[in-house]
Amino acid sequence: MKKSLHPIASLLLGVAFMLAGNGLQITLLPLRGSSEGFSTVALGVIGSAYYVGFVGGCLLGPYAILRAGHIRAFSAMVALAAAVALAYALVPVVAAWVAFRIVTGFCFAGFYLVVESWLNDRVSNENRGLVMSAYIVVNFGAMTLGQMLVTLYPVEHAGNFMVAAMLSSLAIIPVALTRSAQPAPIAIVSFRPMQLYHAAPVALVASFMIGMANGAFYGLGPVSAADSGLNVDQVALFMSAAVLAGALAQWPVGRLSDYVDRRLVLLALLIAAALNSLALWLVPASGMQLLLFGFLFGALALPGYSLAAAHAYDKTSASDVVPTAATILLANGLGSMIGPLPAAAFMVVEGPKALFLFAAITQATLAGFVFYRTRVQASLTPPEKTEFDLATTASVGAVVTPEAPDPADPSIAVPEPYPPPAEEPAVQEANTQEGDPGDQRRAD
Repeated sequence: MKKSLHPIASLLLGVAFMLAGNGLQITLLPLRGSSEGFSTVALGVIGSAYYVGFVGGCLLGPYAILRAGHIRAFSAMVALAAAVALAYALVPVVAAWVAFRIVTGFCFAGFYLVVESWLNDRVSNENRGLVMSAYIVVNFGAMTLGQMLVTLYPVEHAGNFMVAAMLSSLAIIPVALTRSAQPAPIAIVSFRPMQLYHAAPVALVASFMIGMANGAFYGLGPVSAADSGLNVDQVALFMSAAVLAGALAQWPVGRLSDYVDRRLVLLALLIAAALNSLALWLVPASGMQLLLFGFLFGALALPGYSLAAAHAYDKTSASDVVPTAATILLANGLGSMIGPLPAAAFMVVEGPKALFLFAAITQATLAGFVFYRTRVQASLTPPEKTEFDLATTASVGAVVTPEAPDPADPSIAVPEPYPPPAEEPAVQEANTQEGDPGDQRRAD
């Protein structure tokens, strides 16, 4: 185990720092925006803006990495994200925060692309499961811890933004000082939504609609909890409990779906999640009751993406795994980008808990579609499925595929290796001179 993780320890440490800072911002920004007097709709737009940047980063980030290489691109993305974390406190204006969140989303997409392509390059089939599982644990653990850090300073002060910026900045150090070799150039992956829809319509539609519900929760959950009577400490617990529950539920739910039609497992989760969301909306719960409902929300709603991704891999040939992974991620990002906007409208009309009414409607609608698909398309038998792999199905970042990308795969483009650094003009000129001045002095 130690031998497998040692080569990527610095990378995982950088991931932990960066995502702890991001987890803090996820809870902090809606609370601080609310204290600044931002409307619920404005907070929804701010929440959506992150995913606008994230989708843009998924599309354009590979070119930035190709231009500068993994380590330089990583440093640039992290440094920019850290600077923006401070900018929120300096310019508490809705339009500025929308722009800042777009930049933050772009940086995190680039960050994930660097990290996950680096991990793909470093693992072998023998240690792939261990390495990727460690990566997922670091992701969820750092995000959960980061959300709890919102209690360090009052949300009206700049202290939490400083902590977020410090954590993000620290992410540069272990990666910049690593002695590991830079991985090969990142592959440019194609997106094939129509091909995936024809092969596995549940996977594509579920990825999108789960993104709508969960994106709205991440963007507006802290405001909904605070306006429902929770204090800042309880809001942090509410969000952390949901993320932790979602992480804990991923594996058992996925393993169950190896033996039962994944669509039926997803259908059961969606029905239970919709009922829990309705309870969150209707029941006048507060304190520990609300925290329990939040835990259940995470356990029931967050693993849905993993099931959709696993179902997509079941229905996709080995040669199409890479574009399938990219397409699922893009669909989820687009759903997350759209979801906070109607959810904010629900909250304006029906009150803060209407966030969960929106989630219930979205989950119930998707459940109806999944039920319909189970009636018109036969289930796969267990031998026909790919074994559930949390590393390739958890919606934590960019594209991690069940196997390392194959340069012969027509769906990806692997550029030429990075050229060696060009010599400085002054050095080139000195090298063209006849003899060395030092030699002349010695000759004299």
